[in-house]
Amino acid sequence: MGKRVDYTKQAMRDLRRMPRNESQRVMDKIDQYAEDPAAQANNVKALRGRDGYRLRVGDWRVIFADSDDTVIVLRVRQRGSAY
Repeated sequence: MGKRVDYTKQAMRDLRRMPRNESQRVMDKIDQYAEDPAAQANNVKALRGRDGYRLRVGDWRVIFADSDDTVIVLRVRQRGSAY
């Protein structure tokens, strides 16, 4: 069994503003990471200068926090404005 995924209000707003097919692709990748973090290891990096991680999904960046049993999605941004 994988980790639980929680979305902040800001992350949900970001997903609603994206094209529907892109937001579905991003959510699928987040679910894949929650099920098996090692499978997405090449697309996940720790952030510098602040706590958290980023997951790369095409031109989109998912900023999230990862604990033992929960993945908390903080933001979903385009590559140029993610940081």
